[in-house]
Amino acid sequence: QVQLKESGGGLVQPGGSLRLSCAASGSIFSLKAMGWYRQAPGKQRELVAVITSGGSANYADSVKGRFTISRDNAKNTVYLQMNSLKPEDTAVYYCTASASMGLRYWGQGTQVTVSS
Repeated sequence: QVQLKESGGGLVQPGGSLRLSCAASGSIFSLKAMGWYRQAPGKQRELVAVITSGGSANYADSVKGRFTISRDNAKNTVYLQMNSLKPEDTAVYYCTASASMGLRYWGQGTQVTVSS
C-alpha cells in the first residue's frame, strides 16, 4: 500500500517557477519508477516526466530544458522543478508511482495555473 500526496501548486506568472513535491508513504520499498502527469481542461492526461529507481529521467518534449524531476530517498519524496513556465503549462499535475506486481498509484493532484 502506497499513498502519494502532491503539494506546491499555485498561481504563477509566465516565466516564473514552481516546485512540486510528492511525498510517498506506505510500502515505499515496492516502488519502481515515479513520475508526473498533467491534465489541462478539455485535454488528455499526458506524461510530463518520469524517473526510475536508478535515477534515470525522461521528459516530454514540451518541458525539456525547463522542468527537472528528482528524488530524495531520505524524505521519500519526488520533486518537479518547473522553470520558465508558460500558460500552456496550466493543468492539474498528478504524481504517480509504479510498484511491483504491476500496481499503479496516483496522488490526488495539485493545480498549477500560469497566468498574468
